[in-house]
Parts: sequence; structure tokens; C-alpha cells
Amino acid sequence: MHPPPRRRGGVRRLLAVAVTALALPLTMLSTGTTPARAAAVQCSVDYKTNDWGSGFTADLTVTNRGSDVIDGWTLTYAYTGNQRLVNGWNGSWSQSGSTVTVRNAGHNGRIAAGAAVTAGAQFSYSGTNTAPTSFSVNGTACVGAHQPPIAVLTSPEAGSVYTQGETVPLAATAAAADQATVTKVEFYDDTELLGTDTSAPFTLSVGGLAVGAHSLVAKAYDSLGASASSTPVGITVASGPAVVASPSQLGVRQGESGAFEVKLSKQPNANVTVTTARASGNTGLSVSSGATLTFTPSNWSTAQRVTVAADSSGTGSAVFESTAPGHAKAAVTVTQLGATKTYESRFLELYDKITDPANGYFSPEGIPYHSVETLIVEAPDHGHETTSEAYSYLLWLQAMYGRITGDWTRFNDAWETMEQYAIPTHADQPTTSFYDPSKPATYAPEHDTPDEYPSQLDSGVSVGRDPIAAELKSAYGTDDVYGMHWIQDVDNVYGYGNSPGKCEAGPSDTGPSYINTFQRGPQESVWETVTQPTCDAFKYGGRNGYLDLFTKDASYARQWKFTNAPDADARAVQAAYWADLWAKEQGKGGEVAGTVAKAAKMGDYLRYAMYDKYFKKIGNCTSTSCPAGTGKDASHYLLSWYYAWGGATDTSAGWSWRIGSSHAHGGYQNPLAAYALANYAPLKPKSATGAADWAKSYDRQLEFYRWLQSDEGAIAGGATNSWAGRYTTPPSGTPTFYGMYYDEKPVYHDPPSNQWFGFQAWSMERVAEVYRQTGNAQAKAVLDKWVDWALSETTVNPDGSFRIPSTLRWSGAPDTWNPSSPGANSGLHVEVVDYTNDVGVAGSYAKVLTYYAARSGDTEAADTAKALLDGMWENNQDDLGIAVPETRTDYQRFDDPVHVPSGWTGTMPNGDRIDSSSTFLSIRSFYQDDPAWSKIESYLEGGSAPVFTYHRFWAQADIATAMGAYAELLE
Repeated sequence: MHPPPRRRGGVRRLLAVAVTALALPLTMLSTGTTPARAAAVQCSVDYKTNDWGSGFTADLTVTNRGSDVIDGWTLTYAYTGNQRLVNGWNGSWSQSGSTVTVRNAGHNGRIAAGAAVTAGAQFSYSGTNTAPTSFSVNGTACVGAHQPPIAVLTSPEAGSVYTQGETVPLAATAAAADQATVTKVEFYDDTELLGTDTSAPFTLSVGGLAVGAHSLVAKAYDSLGASASSTPVGITVASGPAVVASPSQLGVRQGESGAFEVKLSKQPNANVTVTTARASGNTGLSVSSGATLTFTPSNWSTAQRVTVAADSSGTGSAVFESTAPGHAKAAVTVTQLGATKTYESRFLELYDKITDPANGYFSPEGIPYHSVETLIVEAPDHGHETTSEAYSYLLWLQAMYGRITGDWTRFNDAWETMEQYAIPTHADQPTTSFYDPSKPATYAPEHDTPDEYPSQLDSGVSVGRDPIAAELKSAYGTDDVYGMHWIQDVDNVYGYGNSPGKCEAGPSDTGPSYINTFQRGPQESVWETVTQPTCDAFKYGGRNGYLDLFTKDASYARQWKFTNAPDADARAVQAAYWADLWAKEQGKGGEVAGTVAKAAKMGDYLRYAMYDKYFKKIGNCTSTSCPAGTGKDASHYLLSWYYAWGGATDTSAGWSWRIGSSHAHGGYQNPLAAYALANYAPLKPKSATGAADWAKSYDRQLEFYRWLQSDEGAIAGGATNSWAGRYTTPPSGTPTFYGMYYDEKPVYHDPPSNQWFGFQAWSMERVAEVYRQTGNAQAKAVLDKWVDWALSETTVNPDGSFRIPSTLRWSGAPDTWNPSSPGANSGLHVEVVDYTNDVGVAGSYAKVLTYYAARSGDTEAADTAKALLDGMWENNQDDLGIAVPETRTDYQRFDDPVHVPSGWTGTMPNGDRIDSSSTFLSIRSFYQDDPAWSKIESYLEGGSAPVFTYHRFWAQADIATAMGAYAELLE
């Protein structure tokens, strides 16, 4: 999500033998209003437009540059032309003559010192559109916002290949705004500072870069303290001379030709002949020119073209290899597309950017990072962490690649990468054999705020019996759990070294390290977390590692613990379903059969997400003495926020535990996965009751959507079997769903879990897939209403720019569920608070509309899907993918205090002290070494809110797969 909302990760909470682990969806902002008071206003206004000749949108950012809070604001400014207000958002807009007035909305009336709010509007005009030059807030004139400098890395060229030991010439241009001057330019390899130049021309010669991909960045500083980084440039360092080909993916339509470029990485001593030929794959593709190219010592770095022709009937991919004596070869995958498949070509072009090693989406192990950029705080609090969500999106991306190219090796490889790094090995869960299904876990209550922790374990509270452990062991011959852990520190930035098969190897370890973050109740935002390892051997933290920050007990054992995010595992199953269908359509089902069988196994274990946290009976549970479950009566058959498992690290200690979750969120449901696991033979689980459980879950999930659907059409929060996380009594009159209580914002409250539109798009996309495949009447009824609402809140401008819902506000409640006669929910309402151009959410939303239109024939849905995809393709592309700038006012929270009980002391692996004075930043001092840190530092010192352009892996994959889905179903 952005600030306005963007996808913020997904908060997952785990609390078992005491532990809670959440996985939040990025960072949603929460704001409130307080009575207005007089303030000594000091302000600046940043004004930006998107103009299409006869109209424009204006985005205004109001920054409070004073030391006092602004409680309630009115912004005024004037135009010199005939600009006329059409509509506005994030405020109450009006116009009198040439003067425009904007009064704060209810949610953004308070501007903290150093913070900013945004508002926007659409205008019509003719003639000239001169920007206003003066603005006032509450009658006080504002100063103009200082613009950061501009930096452009002019050398090397993107895609360049250098030989190991060769000097890489870096050069940048930089310019400052507002009569400032550029004081220096720093050059980085990802986050490693390579060197600095303080005068133009800004250059640096670098030798000794390691073999592999490198992402180079120039960062300019100006005399007023502002800074900005260039777009990254990806290069490759090879171990010797190499043939270089670009791009590495190419789509060619039937009956047409396409070309890629070839050159050498290093100047040769004599002429070199490069030969290009099809090495494997589709015989309908052939080299029509450039099969033999000659490079001389003078033209070795000048690219020459190889043209590939496609016949008029075939489809599928072929690999073309360009070889030369004494040089490493280059390979290009060329895919023959249907004659009109524009959107398949777009998929391949974006796919090439995502998978290009030099663009920085993947670790050396092939693990997808949360984002290319490192300084980002969402649910993952560092860009080079990853989530099970990212792994599942990789599977979906590679499944779509297989559909378009016929190459299924990458889908299989993606599952193997996920299995190797995200699913705990037996060495990671060494004591699962001691698990007792009749005593799954010891109860610990959840609390409302972090300062109420640690939570006291209470063995006196009855817990139910786990009814699926024995059948899982019987089916798979192991006590180990086959599910993904939700988060990893891929580059071991924290330094736990808690990589698969290891327990706290330490800061010097390389590769992915398992971590946990959220642990302390629904109010604990990412800004209040203490990151810990999943294997706590008391090497870091305090006397008991980190355990006594979260639970209260007489003594503590060294232990391991993992948390699963069910939406990610379900998405992995969803991807496997499509992969199997598409591969069989190509006559290649056998190529993915082994991977699909593993997805069925994952779905079998995913049933733990259907159970109450402590296996208590579902329904009307209002005290800790409510009855324990005896079997399937503890299952709500929905996808809850998490399931978790853990145990002692000492194999002689003899204990292990498992928990489900009592909280179910509308945004996590996946009826497509449930349908596949229940009805599609290759995905039916091996266990005795797995397929039957998923059949019941399929029906229950669709009922859940119907129960949560507001009068307008949006889907509300969810339900819980454990009010407040401790089986207490909910407010009188709280409606129920099969005895579970309606919870407007289940699981987390900072920000509220029900306010992000991305959850709507993610979830409805799965409903739309079910509808497209089955024609299910319940799915159609929910979609008909939801699509009408979403389209009514969507604006696509003539230039392709768009606005979709961002933050939602809820009121009222659904009717108590009656399966035989569902209520109309006339008292449950949603309001769109603000709008966004979030491209990741737009990609997911476009998929909803695509699948829905493919079955229903709805032309408005189909047209809007196309408009969203075309708009971002034309307006929001850059060298790394598709992205838009984001103003991160939430980054003022870097100095937020982190609750640590008085007297508790410890250290992070890098030596950062943990005590009652700790803040989010103080226990993460590594941020201050990040090349983007100066943006945050300036903001914390009273400057403007920083602007970032993030390339999140999930967002790029959502956009790419949306292109592929549109090509398959509507093109």
C-alpha cells in the first residue's frame, strides 16, 4: 500500500506456547481528527499536474514545516487562466472565480510537525494551464517546497558486460533546484558505497567487482541538504570474454520477425565471428538474418542485429544461442505468439525486466526480494527481506511464463527454490516427533497493546485435540510440517544467520535467514516490533534470548518456531492449478506433475489454517472456559491469518506444539485453491479427509464473502472465534457467522486491517477465477455487486492516468448469518476515503475485471481492465518495470519507541542495545548505512516527506500476470 495505502505486507500473528507472529501488508497510514486549535503555521506546498490538453489532475502535498501541530487546515490558491474544478478528493474542494479552496477531510485534518498530507482534484481548461505560484494554509502564506537534486547515471550503459578485473567507468550528471548547488555525488553498488566525487564532471573508475550481476546507483547531494538517487543501472561482470545479447526474452508474432542485439564484452585482439542458431525448442522460429556476424577490434562494442522469423502457424518458445571461439555464449529465449497477442508481448517484456539478474529483483540464490530497493518499511521492514507471498507470486509468474512459452522448467525451478529456502527442513524443526495432538499448545492470552506484554502462559485453560496430525503423518510418513514460513532476511542484514538447516550462525553467515517480527497484539505496528530469529538459542537478545519479551514463564528453553501465512500457500496452490491446466493444454502435463503433487501436499497441511488457535469448538466462545474441540468441531473451514508450529531445539527435551488461528479475514480467502484441492484430481490431498475438508471450505468461503458484502458491494473485515484474542465477550449485539463474531478489523489495528483496497482486489480476483472456471452462482452474485461498486469508484483519464480506491472507511455491521435466508446487510456501509494510482493493486484489479468479463461478457469491466493495463504501460514504465512515485509520510515513525519492559536489556547481533529506551531505529542502526538514508534523515529533521519509487516483486508479478490473463481471455 502507499501512504495513501498501498499493499502493506500482511500482518500475521502467532501466539503459541506463546508466540505471536504477524505479517503485515505494507504500511497503511492511520490518522485521526482532533478539535482544531490555533497554530503558528509554517508550511510548504508541492504542486504537480498530469495534463492531457483539455483537462488535468492536480496533486498537492501540504507539509507542516513548523514545530506545532496543525489541527484542521484550509488551503487556498488561485489560477490565472480558466481552469475549472470538476471533482476533488482527500478534502472538500470548492472554487469561487479563480480562487480554489480545499478544506481537510475528516481523516487528514491533523498534520504533525514535519508531516505532510496530500489532496488532489480534476480540472478542465482551455488555452494555457499556468501553475499557481502562491499558496496559503489557514490564511498564512506558504513557502515553496524545495525540490531535491536530479541524478542520472550516464555510464555504464544498462546491460553492459565487463570482464573480471576490468575497470568499470562510472559517470553521472547532477543538477540542483531552487538555486542550490550540487555538493557531491556518491556511487553505489546496490547499498555498498564505491566512492564519491565532489566536483563535475562526476566520475569514478571502479575495479575489482565480483563476477555476477551488479546494480549501480548515483546519489546527488545539494547545498540545502537534499539528496536523490538515480535509477539503478544493471551490469554484469563475467569471468572471461563473453558474447552479450539483449534482450534475453523476445516475443515474435506469427508471420512476423523480431530482433535482438549482439556484441562482445571485451575488445578482442583479432576479428571474432559470432554464430547464432536455434539450440532447442519451437522449429517454427528461425534466424532470418545475422546468423553470422563479425566483430573487429574497433567495432566489438557496437551491437549488431540478429533477426528471428516466425512461421504463420506455430506457437511456443525456442532458445537461440550466440557463440564465438574463446567466449562465453549468450542465450535468448524467443517465443512465437499468436498474430494479435500484444499483451503476451508485454508480458514477456516485463518478465525480462523482472528476471534480468542485473535489475536486482533476486538474490544470488534466486530468491525474490520484497523489493529492488533496500530502504523500505512495510510488513517486511527491509527491501531485501522476502515473504512467502513473494515466493507464491514467483510461482504464478513462472506458471504464466509456461503458458505463453511452453517452457515449464522455470515453474518447477521456482517450486524447488521455494522448497529449499522457505519450507523448513527437518533440521529446522527437529523435534516435531514429540508433538502430542491431544495437547497441541499451552494457552497464552493476546493483549490489546504491546506494553501489556509479556503474556502469561496458562496451562489451566483447556485446549482441544488436533484431528489432522495423525492422518498427515500417515499420508506423508513424517511429523514435519510442509508449509512456508512467512518472512526471511535474505541478505542476513540483521545478522542472525538463521538460514535453513542452521540455528543462529551469526552475522558472518551468507544467504537467507529466518526471522519473525510481529508478536504483541493487534496494536503492534511494524514500527513497534523487535525482530528475532525463528531459532532462539539465546545467542542474541537478553538472558532468555527474545522469548521473555513476549511470554511470561518460570524458565525458558531454547526453541524453534515458524509461522505460516495461509494466503501465500493458497496462492502457490492456485498457481499450480493453472500450471497443470495450461501444461496439459500443451500436451506437457507430465512436465509439471511432480510439482503439482507437492502443491497438493502443501494444501493438505494448509488445513491447519482452518482451526481455532487452541482447537476450541467454533461458535459462541466467550470465555477461556468455553469447550475444547474434539475434532473437526474446532474447524471454521476458512483461511485464517496464520498457523504456526514450534518446539525445543534440544532433541532430548521432548516437546513440540502447533496452533491454528481464531481470526479469519475476508482478504485472505482463496476459493479457487479450495475448489482445486476439493475437485481437481491432481491436487486432491493424500490424507483421508483433506479433499472433503476443502470441499466444505469452498462452500464456507463463498458464504463468508456473501456475509461480509456491504450494501455498496465491498467486502468487510472478517470474524473471530476468540474475541480480543483471549476468548472474552464481544459487545452486545455483535452479529455472527456460524457462531464466530463479526470483527470490523480482524488481527491488526495500526493501520486497520480492513482499510486497504488491495485486499479487495486480491480476494475478488480469486472469486473471479472460480466464477470463470465454474460459473458458480454464489461467486457471480458477489462479483456482480462488487464490480459495479469498484467501477463506480474508478476514474481513467484521457491520457491513461487512473485513480482507483485506496483507503476504505467502514460503518455498521452485517446481519447475523442465516444460510437459508441471508440478510441484505443494509446496515453495513463502506466509504472510499482516498484514491491512488498504485500499479500493483491496479494489476490485481485488472485481473478481477478480466476473469469476470471473460465469463459474464461485461463490456465495461473488459474495457476498464484494458484501460488500466494500457495506462500503466504507457505512463508508468521505467528501466526496472512499472512503478510510480510514493510520498512516505509514515516514515516519520522511524523514531517511534519500541516497548521493552523496564529492566530488560539485551543486544541485537550488530551490537545495537535493546532496553526500555529503544526505538525502531535504535535497534536497526543498519538503516543509517543505506544510500537512501539521507532522505529519511532530512525528513526527521523537519524537511519534506521523502518520495520513493519502489519496485516490489509482488506488484511487478501482478502486473505481468494481468497482461498474460488479458491476452489469454480477452485479446
